[in-house]
Amino acid sequence: MKMLQGIASVVCIFVVLVGARPVMAADKASAQDAKAMLERAVAAVKADKTKALAAFRSGSEGFRDRDLYVFCARNDGVVDAHIDPQQIGRNIKDLYDVDGVAFGQEMMAIAAEGQIKEVAYMWPEPGSHTPMAKISFVTRVVGQMCGVGYYK
Repeated sequence: MKMLQGIASVVCIFVVLVGARPVMAADKASAQDAKAMLERAVAAVKADKTKALAAFRSGSEGFRDRDLYVFCARNDGVVDAHIDPQQIGRNIKDLYDVDGVAFGQEMMAIAAEGQIKEVAYMWPEPGSHTPMAKISFVTRVVGQMCGVGYYK
């Protein structure tokens, strides 16, 4: 009887873990979702830069969706908008990932008005400290380099 209970427990744990996998995957946004959010962010900055940056910082007005959020930095690299308040005021050019990739410098160098470019690097998901593979789409708009990234 105890052996059957042990087997049943293992089966239940397996079912819970396997069943949870698609839910976790569904909580991650896609590249298309990230690009669409960036396009909406560009329109918001063009319409009212101050209001848009405030919405990006708070994640309001649809600018926080699952693991997606908008970040922006001035032309000098100082971060004006990020979902993590600790990033505000930092210079994005000083950021490196765990592999030594100077992704902030790359973002600032390649971002161009009217174009969307990609930058790959490692960065923790919101609420985590563990770096994960991330690809951010970046562009320039009204004196800001803005981006939205998705986790692979």
